[in-house]
Amino acid sequence: MTAAAVTAAPATLAAAPASGDLVQTVDWAAIAPPTIAAVVALAVLVADLFLPQARKQLLAQVATASLAAALLALVPLRSGDRSTFCLTGNPGACSYTADHFTLAIQLLVLGGALLTALLSVTNTREELPAGEFWFLLLSSAAGAALLPASRDLATLVVALEVASLPAFALVGLKRGDRMSGEAALKFFLSSVTATAVTLLGVSFVYASTGTLHLTEIARQLDDVPAQLGTLAEAGVALTLVGFAFKTAAAPFHFWVPDTYVGAPLPVAAYLSVVGKAVGFTGLVLVTVVAFPSYADVWGPALAVLAALTMTVGNVAALRQVPTRARSAVRLLAWSSVGQAGYLLVPIAAAAYSSDDRIGATVAYALMYAVVNLGAFAVAALVARTHPANRIADYRGLYATRPVTALAMGFFLLCLAGLPPGVIGLFAKVVVFSAAVDAGLGWLAVVMGVNVVAALYYYLRWTAVLFRAPEGAAGEAPVRHRAPAPLAAAIALTAVAGVLLSGYPQGVLRFAATTLF
Repeated sequence: MTAAAVTAAPATLAAAPASGDLVQTVDWAAIAPPTIAAVVALAVLVADLFLPQARKQLLAQVATASLAAALLALVPLRSGDRSTFCLTGNPGACSYTADHFTLAIQLLVLGGALLTALLSVTNTREELPAGEFWFLLLSSAAGAALLPASRDLATLVVALEVASLPAFALVGLKRGDRMSGEAALKFFLSSVTATAVTLLGVSFVYASTGTLHLTEIARQLDDVPAQLGTLAEAGVALTLVGFAFKTAAAPFHFWVPDTYVGAPLPVAAYLSVVGKAVGFTGLVLVTVVAFPSYADVWGPALAVLAALTMTVGNVAALRQVPTRARSAVRLLAWSSVGQAGYLLVPIAAAAYSSDDRIGATVAYALMYAVVNLGAFAVAALVARTHPANRIADYRGLYATRPVTALAMGFFLLCLAGLPPGVIGLFAKVVVFSAAVDAGLGWLAVVMGVNVVAALYYYLRWTAVLFRAPEGAAGEAPVRHRAPAPLAAAIALTAVAGVLLSGYPQGVLRFAATTLF
């Protein structure tokens, strides 16, 4: 039932008998994106039992097509005014809302999952079990698509776990790889801890307000009895700590580098974009929608976390040795921690300003998703000939794969915020201005210092791409053909990055749009 339909018939709903209060009409169009991914995940799991090994690659085609269909299901929802699973008699309290914020995040997570699927086709042919992989990827994508639409704490936590639990298995899916198993265990333990802390915080909030709906929590927290004030503050703080684990904010970031290095490269790419989007989405919903009256609690905390996270991530990335095994993936992992700090800035700024700053975080997340997935796609291609995946292995890439080297250079410059990666520059300017406008001048200074520091390791890697390859003088470089799905992923991300750089005004307009 849409919000408009509920509003149009308040008398009917109010007159409904108590025994029928839980019987509602479902707006299937609104819930179509996560539903498509979830239904196809179950179909893939069953089909895997009956398909012979020679035909298991049909599962890859079905999974990829389902993610594309889930993306297309966003088109009818573009007006951003659909809600369902609403409380009878209170149409403003809904459990599922497809507003502009929801659609933007669903575009990010489903698009990221689709690109991950393209990166994974070759891996499922060679080293990963196809049936299990596609089931887990689609299940996680379904949870990630459900989470931005969640408007009560119960649905929010369930969506968070549906997105996270399959990711544990995806990290450890390389059978016989000790590093993969260790990465999965570390990821699992840290996430379980985060979930426990989050649930404790949620229970405190529920005890203080008597409701789970975010809008109702916001209303009730304005009038919490004095004897429950400490409990409410503790609930807000613990809920934030739980989501800080999910977003890899320092000091809760320790699982990131080892998890990314141990996971299959497509899974590391998925975690760096979709996994991060899941954490930030939950953080935005609980702070801006549910806890606005406690901005004096979460605002300063997130500002400090932002400064600490970007500093820790960039300092660790600066220390990466180019000749160390898997240094390329480690640098991308630490870079993602630094980028998480930038993403936290507009959320912290929202506590100090009446203007909606969340558009800046979403705009930056969309830019980051495109170029970071592109960088991981190039890393996956290089790993086919250089399994150690050192930064030094990228030396002379322009001589063997000129188009790929140009794409990688463009991705790194976007992450650094330098031309021709104009979209990266504009996204950083939007985040920087959010801090300045909110009166967080000290945080803007910290961000400026970190952006300059990050230039060193991004430019150092870019320079390696165009150096002369090692080997005998005059020796012809060896060229290898890239698998079609992997080449398609690199091409799609490069084209998207170029289009965004050619039209950066879209980012500025998007950042200024009210998403809720």
